[in-house]
Amino acid sequence: MSIPDRQRIVITGMAINTPLGDTLDTFRDGLFAGRSAITRWRGFDTSQILFRVGADLSDYEPAAKLAWLAERVPEPLIRRLRRLLARVPWSTKHTMLLAVDAWVDAAAEAEFPADRIAAIVAGHNLNAKYQFDNQANFVIEPDDMDPLLALHSLDTDHAGCVSEVLGILGPIFTVGAACASGNTALRCAIDEIRHHDMDGAMVVGAMLDLAPLPLHSMALMGAISCQSFNDEPQRASRPYDVRREGFVPAHGGGALFIESLASAQKRGARIYAEVLSVEANSDGSHLTKPSEEGQARLIERVLQVAGIAREEVDYVNAHATSTPLGDLVELRAIKRVFGPHACRLKINATKSMLGHTCWAAAIVETIAAVLQMNASRLHPSINIDQLDPEVDLDVCADGAIDHPVRCVLKNSFGFGGINCVSLLRSMES
Repeated sequence: MSIPDRQRIVITGMAINTPLGDTLDTFRDGLFAGRSAITRWRGFDTSQILFRVGADLSDYEPAAKLAWLAERVPEPLIRRLRRLLARVPWSTKHTMLLAVDAWVDAAAEAEFPADRIAAIVAGHNLNAKYQFDNQANFVIEPDDMDPLLALHSLDTDHAGCVSEVLGILGPIFTVGAACASGNTALRCAIDEIRHHDMDGAMVVGAMLDLAPLPLHSMALMGAISCQSFNDEPQRASRPYDVRREGFVPAHGGGALFIESLASAQKRGARIYAEVLSVEANSDGSHLTKPSEEGQARLIERVLQVAGIAREEVDYVNAHATSTPLGDLVELRAIKRVFGPHACRLKINATKSMLGHTCWAAAIVETIAAVLQMNASRLHPSINIDQLDPEVDLDVCADGAIDHPVRCVLKNSFGFGGINCVSLLRSMES
C-alpha cells in the first residue's frame, strides 16, 4: 500500500560545518578529494592528556558565515542572530548558525506558520568545554565564572536559541542518544510531522564542545586513537585498516530541514532525498560493546518498515569509527542481513576523513550520503594501507568512484548500546 504524500518525509534544507568546509559544495569536494580534516588540537592544552589529534574548529570565525546569511534573510532575523551570538557559548553559536543556514537552504522563511514548525537538537553535554573552563575559574575565583552558566550549560538552551532566532513556536527539545543522537533526533522529527501535525521540523546535529577531561577518560578506556599517529594526525582515523586503534574525536555539525512530500511539492521546494524510515533499538548493555545481533536486527527492521527489498539498497554509509572491534561487528551485521547482495554493496567510512563528530555524526554523515547520492559519486575510505583480512566487502579503499545510488542505508551506533539506522532514497529513483 502506498504511503500518502502527507506521510512521506523529504529533506529540503541542509547545512554543514566541518574542517573540510562550511558549505555543502566545499564539504562535498573535500570528501571526493579524500582530504583528511584531522590535525593536532589547537583549542585546548593536550600536554597532560593522552590524546593529541582531532578535527579542530576551535578557531572558526563566524563573521563570514554571518555576512553571507545577512544577504539572504530578513534583517530582524539577523539582528536576533547577532545579539544571541554575542552572548552564548561556542557550541550554541554553531547550532544557531547551522539552523539558520539550513533554513535559508530550504527557503523556509515565511513559508510556514510559526507554531507548526518543530526544532530538535541532537546531543547531550554539548557545552562540555564551556563547563570545564568555568569549573577551572570557579576553583581559582568563584565570581569569575560566567553568571549565565546555569542557563547556558543546559542542552535545552540550544533548542531555545534556535527557536528564538528562527521564530519557531512549535515543540522544541533535545535528544541525547550518544553517537546515535543524530538519527534519533531525525526519528523524533518525523514523528512530529506524521503524528503531531507539524508542517516541518529543523533537526540540528549540534557541534560537541570537546573538553580534555572526558576525552582523556575515553583514551584511558581505549576508545580513542592516542598511540601511533600523534605526529601524523591525518593518518589517525583509519577504519578497516589493520592498524586502526580507536576513533578520532572531531568538531563538526550539520542541520536538516524536513517536511512532508505534499508540503514540499506544494511550495515548489528543492528536494534532496526522501527519508523512508528511521528505526532504533538497544543491545541491552550499557558497556561499549557493539552487538552484531542487535545491529542486524535493526537493519532488518528499517528495511521492513520502509518496504524495501535488500537488493534495492545500493550503498551503506557506515558508522565505521576506526575501532578494532566496532568496524568488524558492523560489517558482520551487514553481511548477515544482506546475504549475497552484500558483495554488491558499496560501503564507505566518512569518519576516515572527518574523524568522529560524536553526537552530530549521523546528521553530518547523512548530509555526506545525500550529497554523494545526488552526485552519483562515492568518496573514498582513506588511510587503508593494509586492509583487515576479515574485510571482504567493497569499502571504497581505492579512491572516489562514480556509482549510481538510489537507496542508502545510514548506520549509527552509540555508547550505551543505543542503535539507530535510517534509510533514504533518491527522488530520481
